[in-house]
Amino acid sequence: MTLTAERPVGATFDAVAIAESLSEQIAAGAAEADAEDRFVAENYALLKGAGLVEAGVPKELGGGGAEVRELAAMLRVLARSCGSTALAFAMHTHQVAIPAWRWKYQKVAAVEPLLKRIAADRIILLSSGGSDWINGSGVARKVEGGYRISGRKIFTSGAAAGDVFMTGAVLEEDGQKYVLHFGASMKAPEVKILDTWHTLGMRGTGSHDVVLDELFVPDAGVALKRKAGEWHPLFHIISTIAFPLIYAAYLGVADSACRIALELAKKRPITHDTRALAGKMVTELRGAEAAHETMLAAVDRNAPSADTVNDVMMGKTLGADHAIRAVELAMELASGAGFYRAAGLERRFRDIQGARFHAMQRGPQSQYAGALALGESVATVF
Repeated sequence: MTLTAERPVGATFDAVAIAESLSEQIAAGAAEADAEDRFVAENYALLKGAGLVEAGVPKELGGGGAEVRELAAMLRVLARSCGSTALAFAMHTHQVAIPAWRWKYQKVAAVEPLLKRIAADRIILLSSGGSDWINGSGVARKVEGGYRISGRKIFTSGAAAGDVFMTGAVLEEDGQKYVLHFGASMKAPEVKILDTWHTLGMRGTGSHDVVLDELFVPDAGVALKRKAGEWHPLFHIISTIAFPLIYAAYLGVADSACRIALELAKKRPITHDTRALAGKMVTELRGAEAAHETMLAAVDRNAPSADTVNDVMMGKTLGADHAIRAVELAMELASGAGFYRAAGLERRFRDIQGARFHAMQRGPQSQYAGALALGESVATVF
């Protein structure tokens, strides 16, 4: 079913301005969703109604035509109001940006029907990236005409709002392990959401576990078959494009935490220590911004590779460190006032902790960067 009128080709679209126009409404329910461990469904309805679901679809296919830089700026704005909304929506956004990049820069026609469907019907894509990294997860069993898929996928952000689950499963064949990639309808009876997302932070993302129980995927539904445990060129694209979008959400969280802390600090007499804390905090925020810029610069090269993945992942590690430290300093600067939930700072403090846990975490990232620096292969470093 088409939810909106078709977007005229060439129409002006400003994803950042739209996000800014929604800021107050998105912020309104953020604290309640966090307190109740409730998915930010109302905010997703706002995003859908405003046309941000299809922001990354090329204009020629009916979308907004926003590229990664604009999408990252959009997510940063959303995160200032609600980190959970921005992070969950980043998972949809990168699943749109990747096929859009392939359509525009690699001329891959096979992704066009999906992109057109996103633009026409405003479907929400889910990602199982948190449980389907290079090794993959779940089990694929060959049957006549396709495969039967079973598995449990963790960290499925926005699960309750999803239409198509972009995921994978491991197939054992001729003594080798392969990962099959496919999209699964969230309405299929073999797909179930488990109420598991009860967490320290980012509570409103609704990142519940999703279980696939003998789901049938036809041969034609398999978009990619690759070796498990090895980098594939598609994962160079995925990693280069996805993580600058995901970490734009964390940058927005740090941004808003610093703003709150400064406002609280201005209500007290400014001392030498206050001034020094504020200076350290904004310096750490600038470090997070600079690190994120290196991630976006890697995307700008339009040449995903092991080297761009390295640049993105180094930026990710540095950006996370600076963002987390900026929010820690924001808590110090705000002093006791920041300890109250009403200030909104303690929620940002909890939400920013999620920046520690996305792939590649510090250990694998250091191994990857070190191997490249030493001229070694990174084919199995992840």
